[in-house]
Amino acid sequence: MTIAAPDEERVLILAPRGRDAAVAEQVLARAGTQAAICPDLSGWLDALRAGAAATLVTEEALGDSDLADLFAWLDAQPAWSDFPFIVLATRQLGHRSQRASQLLARLGNVVLLERPINAETLVSAAAAALRARRRQYQARERLLERERDREQLRLANEELERRVTERTREVETAHETLAFALDAAGMGSWDLDYVTGASRRSPRFDTVFGYDTPQSFWNRETFLAHIVDEDRAGVERAFATVGQTGRLDLECRIRRVDGAVRWVALRGQVKYDAAGAAIRIAGILMDRTDQHVTEEALRQAQKMEAIGQLTGGVAHDFNNLLTVIVGGLDMVLRRPDQVDRVKRLAEAAMGAARRGEQLTQQLLAFSRRQMLRPQTLNPNRLLLDFKPLAERAAGGAVELAFDLDPALDPIRIDPAQFEAAVLNLIVNARDAMEGRPGHTRIAVASRNVHLGTGAVAEKGVAPGPYVLVSVTDTGAGIPPDKLQRVFEPFFTTKEVGKGTGLGLSQVYGFTRSANGFVDIASEVGSGTTVNLYFPRSTDPADEETGAGALRTIPLRRAGEGETVLLVEDDEQVLGMAVESLEELRYRVIIARNAAEALEHLRGVERIDILFSDVVMPGGMNGSQLAAEAQRVRPGIKVLLTSGYVANLDEGQVIGHGELPVLNKPYRRDELARSLRLVLGGEGR
Repeated sequence: MTIAAPDEERVLILAPRGRDAAVAEQVLARAGTQAAICPDLSGWLDALRAGAAATLVTEEALGDSDLADLFAWLDAQPAWSDFPFIVLATRQLGHRSQRASQLLARLGNVVLLERPINAETLVSAAAAALRARRRQYQARERLLERERDREQLRLANEELERRVTERTREVETAHETLAFALDAAGMGSWDLDYVTGASRRSPRFDTVFGYDTPQSFWNRETFLAHIVDEDRAGVERAFATVGQTGRLDLECRIRRVDGAVRWVALRGQVKYDAAGAAIRIAGILMDRTDQHVTEEALRQAQKMEAIGQLTGGVAHDFNNLLTVIVGGLDMVLRRPDQVDRVKRLAEAAMGAARRGEQLTQQLLAFSRRQMLRPQTLNPNRLLLDFKPLAERAAGGAVELAFDLDPALDPIRIDPAQFEAAVLNLIVNARDAMEGRPGHTRIAVASRNVHLGTGAVAEKGVAPGPYVLVSVTDTGAGIPPDKLQRVFEPFFTTKEVGKGTGLGLSQVYGFTRSANGFVDIASEVGSGTTVNLYFPRSTDPADEETGAGALRTIPLRRAGEGETVLLVEDDEQVLGMAVESLEELRYRVIIARNAAEALEHLRGVERIDILFSDVVMPGGMNGSQLAAEAQRVRPGIKVLLTSGYVANLDEGQVIGHGELPVLNKPYRRDELARSLRLVLGGEGR
């Protein structure tokens, strides 16, 4: 609190005549009141301006003077001040003059004391004036405090406004920078408030879906309506688990409003309240069509690189098989009359041919260009079927061991992608052990595991039951600084020309597309383990329909008049097929391309089943011919055959349970069983 200055506690005395001034000073001094005598009006006004608590002035000292400066000082007083005057006046017998009354009124806060006065009266009047003045000082202090508070508030408001302006400018700049960066990267941002249902999207988001102007109707159902049918189930599963994982990370195909199919990537993160309830999710959307086309080409190149590494072993195996076949046929031609010997040599040649067929199918399944076709299956079956190819990839100098859990749960994966991932890991493991002294070993293992929340916290997947497939080597291991980069495309520790650096990126992408994840444990000098985790599937595993299943079905010959429309452009294959069908007592109608087949189909002759090659000249393949045949003759049975299916676009895909396919080469008994399955309704 502000203390009054010493001058502000004094009483000024203006009594220029006689001894009034000296007497008054003595009286006030004895009472403990500070007083100061002013010699004249000018000195008195200077003292008032310097500061005083009150003044004692005689009426005659003011009577004949020019008081303009006094009145100006009075008018200039601050709002809190009402300066006290103690005026000593001579007793009047009548009324005071008008001028004297006006003067007293003009002074304002006046205590009029008429002479003669005693000391007590003077002291009492002075004390009252001082008390009043001190109350004014208190009011001044409160006003000053309020003014200081108001000034501090004004300064605080100005500072707050300045900071808000700066932060707003920073936020706007950051928003503009982010929007520019996202747009430059081809990304659209999105934000959904779970509490209010409000959503926000950048213009790029709607542009990706083919809209020229921002749309107001976006919600989860609208987004799902754009997803192509084959990808919708996976997207719905990702949405269903986002509340548990806290993250959304998916790639899928969408159909734009103009009908074009594009690949998009959706990334998002959930925000939770204090109670753990999801209140908001935000993220980005990007068109990855061009990247996906490039990545698909790179994956194909990686497959070709892996097959190139297998060429030596495959050539060795094929030469062995051809030696059996060519040598056996040569001896049959030399002595065809020796029935037992011909039969024995033919059976050996047939066995070699079947092994060659199996090897060819493995290579084609691995190398062909195809869309992801997930199936629910037991990975052990894939690994065991894949074992011969894996052994060739590992090489004869490496022990390849399989440790598979017989009670393994089914998973939903694309078989070809799974085999490609395992082959990449085996090739990497083999290369990691190259030149290592002592015993080298690659172990492929499978088992069921349960992952808790902590184990998947950073993986972007939900906790629960998983199937683990691991590949372990006894190689040199991976240094920690390189372990962090192994999943980067084109990153490789191999010498120039010995690797593209795409193998582990393919493995990473495959596991993510299967809603799983991959991690690596490695110790320099001890080896490396790559773990592939796939969520357990609750769907039943797809039934196997291989040769083993077909062998349980008895041979079936044609019924009365049953007719096959055979479509085949290769004359030697056509001749073999006609001979096999006629031996099975089918009536055969021959067509060498789709156009000839359609002429027969549009006719009136009996046709029970269409048996067509898939790959044919003339602009229409077997899958397209089958669709047209079923339009021309609703309900007609169809069996397709192929040695290699490649470069079929989405509208030409076969083998999804819609059209049965008999793989080439096939024997008469396999043809008979396949025809029976289809004609009996079991192959549909």
